Amino acid sequence: MASEHPLLATFQTAYQNTDLTPLVEQGQLDRFWVEYGAEPLAALAQLIEDNASQAAKIIFSGHRGCGKSTLLAELGRKLNEDYFVSVFSIAETIEMSDVNHINILFAIAVNLMLEAEKSQIKIPKAAKDAFHNWFAKRTRTKIETPIHAEASVGFDLFKLIAGKLKTEATIRNEIKQEFERNITDLVMKLDEIAAVIQNVSQKPILVIIDDLDKLDLSVVKSIFQDHIKALFLPGFSIIYTIPIASLRNISLRASLQTESDDQIVVMPVSKLIAREERRSDTPEYREGAIATLCEVLRKRIPAEILSDDIARRMVLESGGVLRELIRISNRCCRMCLRQIRRQPDQNSLTITAEILEQAINDLRLDFEITLGKAEYEILETTYVNFSPDDPKSQEFLDLLHGLHILEYRNSAVWYDIHPIVLDLLKRKGLIHAIS
Repeated sequence: MASEHPLLATFQTAYQNTDLTPLVEQGQLDRFWVEYGAEPLAALAQLIEDNASQAAKIIFSGHRGCGKSTLLAELGRKLNEDYFVSVFSIAETIEMSDVNHINILFAIAVNLMLEAEKSQIKIPKAAKDAFHNWFAKRTRTKIETPIHAEASVGFDLFKLIAGKLKTEATIRNEIKQEFERNITDLVMKLDEIAAVIQNVSQKPILVIIDDLDKLDLSVVKSIFQDHIKALFLPGFSIIYTIPIASLRNISLRASLQTESDDQIVVMPVSKLIAREERRSDTPEYREGAIATLCEVLRKRIPAEILSDDIARRMVLESGGVLRELIRISNRCCRMCLRQIRRQPDQNSLTITAEILEQAINDLRLDFEITLGKAEYEILETTYVNFSPDDPKSQEFLDLLHGLHILEYRNSAVWYDIHPIVLDLLKRKGLIHAIS
């Protein structure tokens, strides 16, 4: 039976290790963490630790899948000894189609209470009861009386409230209606919660909100341009994530720079090839960056099923985007698992060049179905000039957001085509030699 095949467990583990979920749990970080993104990690820590008011508001941006979530989890771990840290995903807290500035602030309050209960912060009973009643009233949640006097229902209560905030549109709508014209009332309650936690824990508060960069660009603009002052009102440090394409909008970027005191940190894509080498037939690769990403694979996939050569090619096909590397390797493991079940008599199997090529072909098709004439023209121009004609056009921003085009940084900002998309353009005869 396939379930008894000696290779099945090996590939199942590799497949699970290459799940696209970011590394946020302590056990995951311990197993898979690789020193990656040292500069943005240091920049974020500096802005938090050196802020005199302990109320920094920081914008963290980068391509989807460049490793921001894992980096933020590591930042929380590094600062946990000196700060009361609450890290949470907005995608796991609120229905993404219904995110607005009000329920972001409400979600901060809920997650501060969740983290306080999880960390066993001994909030005074009067304050705790008042907080519980305040939240229960606004989310129509019934508070059950504990059987034992010493028992606490707080953690279960806030898990229940978090679930309602995620699944019940009527609750989110009522919260929006209540605080739309009284946002200061919500912020005052948020500051009160933070002050009590800070007083008991004797640590300044740091909230890290992940996955805001996964919102549609129009939603991000609405939230951060129209309501940025409200989001920056709380009197403690907060890190907000936004898509890198949003930084191309002049008015939005100006608002972010002004309100955050220019505290914007960008996590760049790993440059595997220097710009001046990119059109060479025999480019000189940046072996240090390649080795780091190969180490990411080595921690997740055993060497007996993934050779060094295939691992290196996976890295090059990823364009230096961490999530793309994991996506390619995961797709390969998926194909190998299907092959084992189809051919249970084979005694050996590795991720071969043929399997990798099939995985890349599937991903190339995923990219292709989103493209039209206007997008192909932008891709061609960007390939030739390392920049589009109009970096503010919506089509370009969508290509940047969708990883068809990748942004790189050194002394200047420049762009290039995702390697898999570049292969698509070559197959269509749209890319020609550059003199």
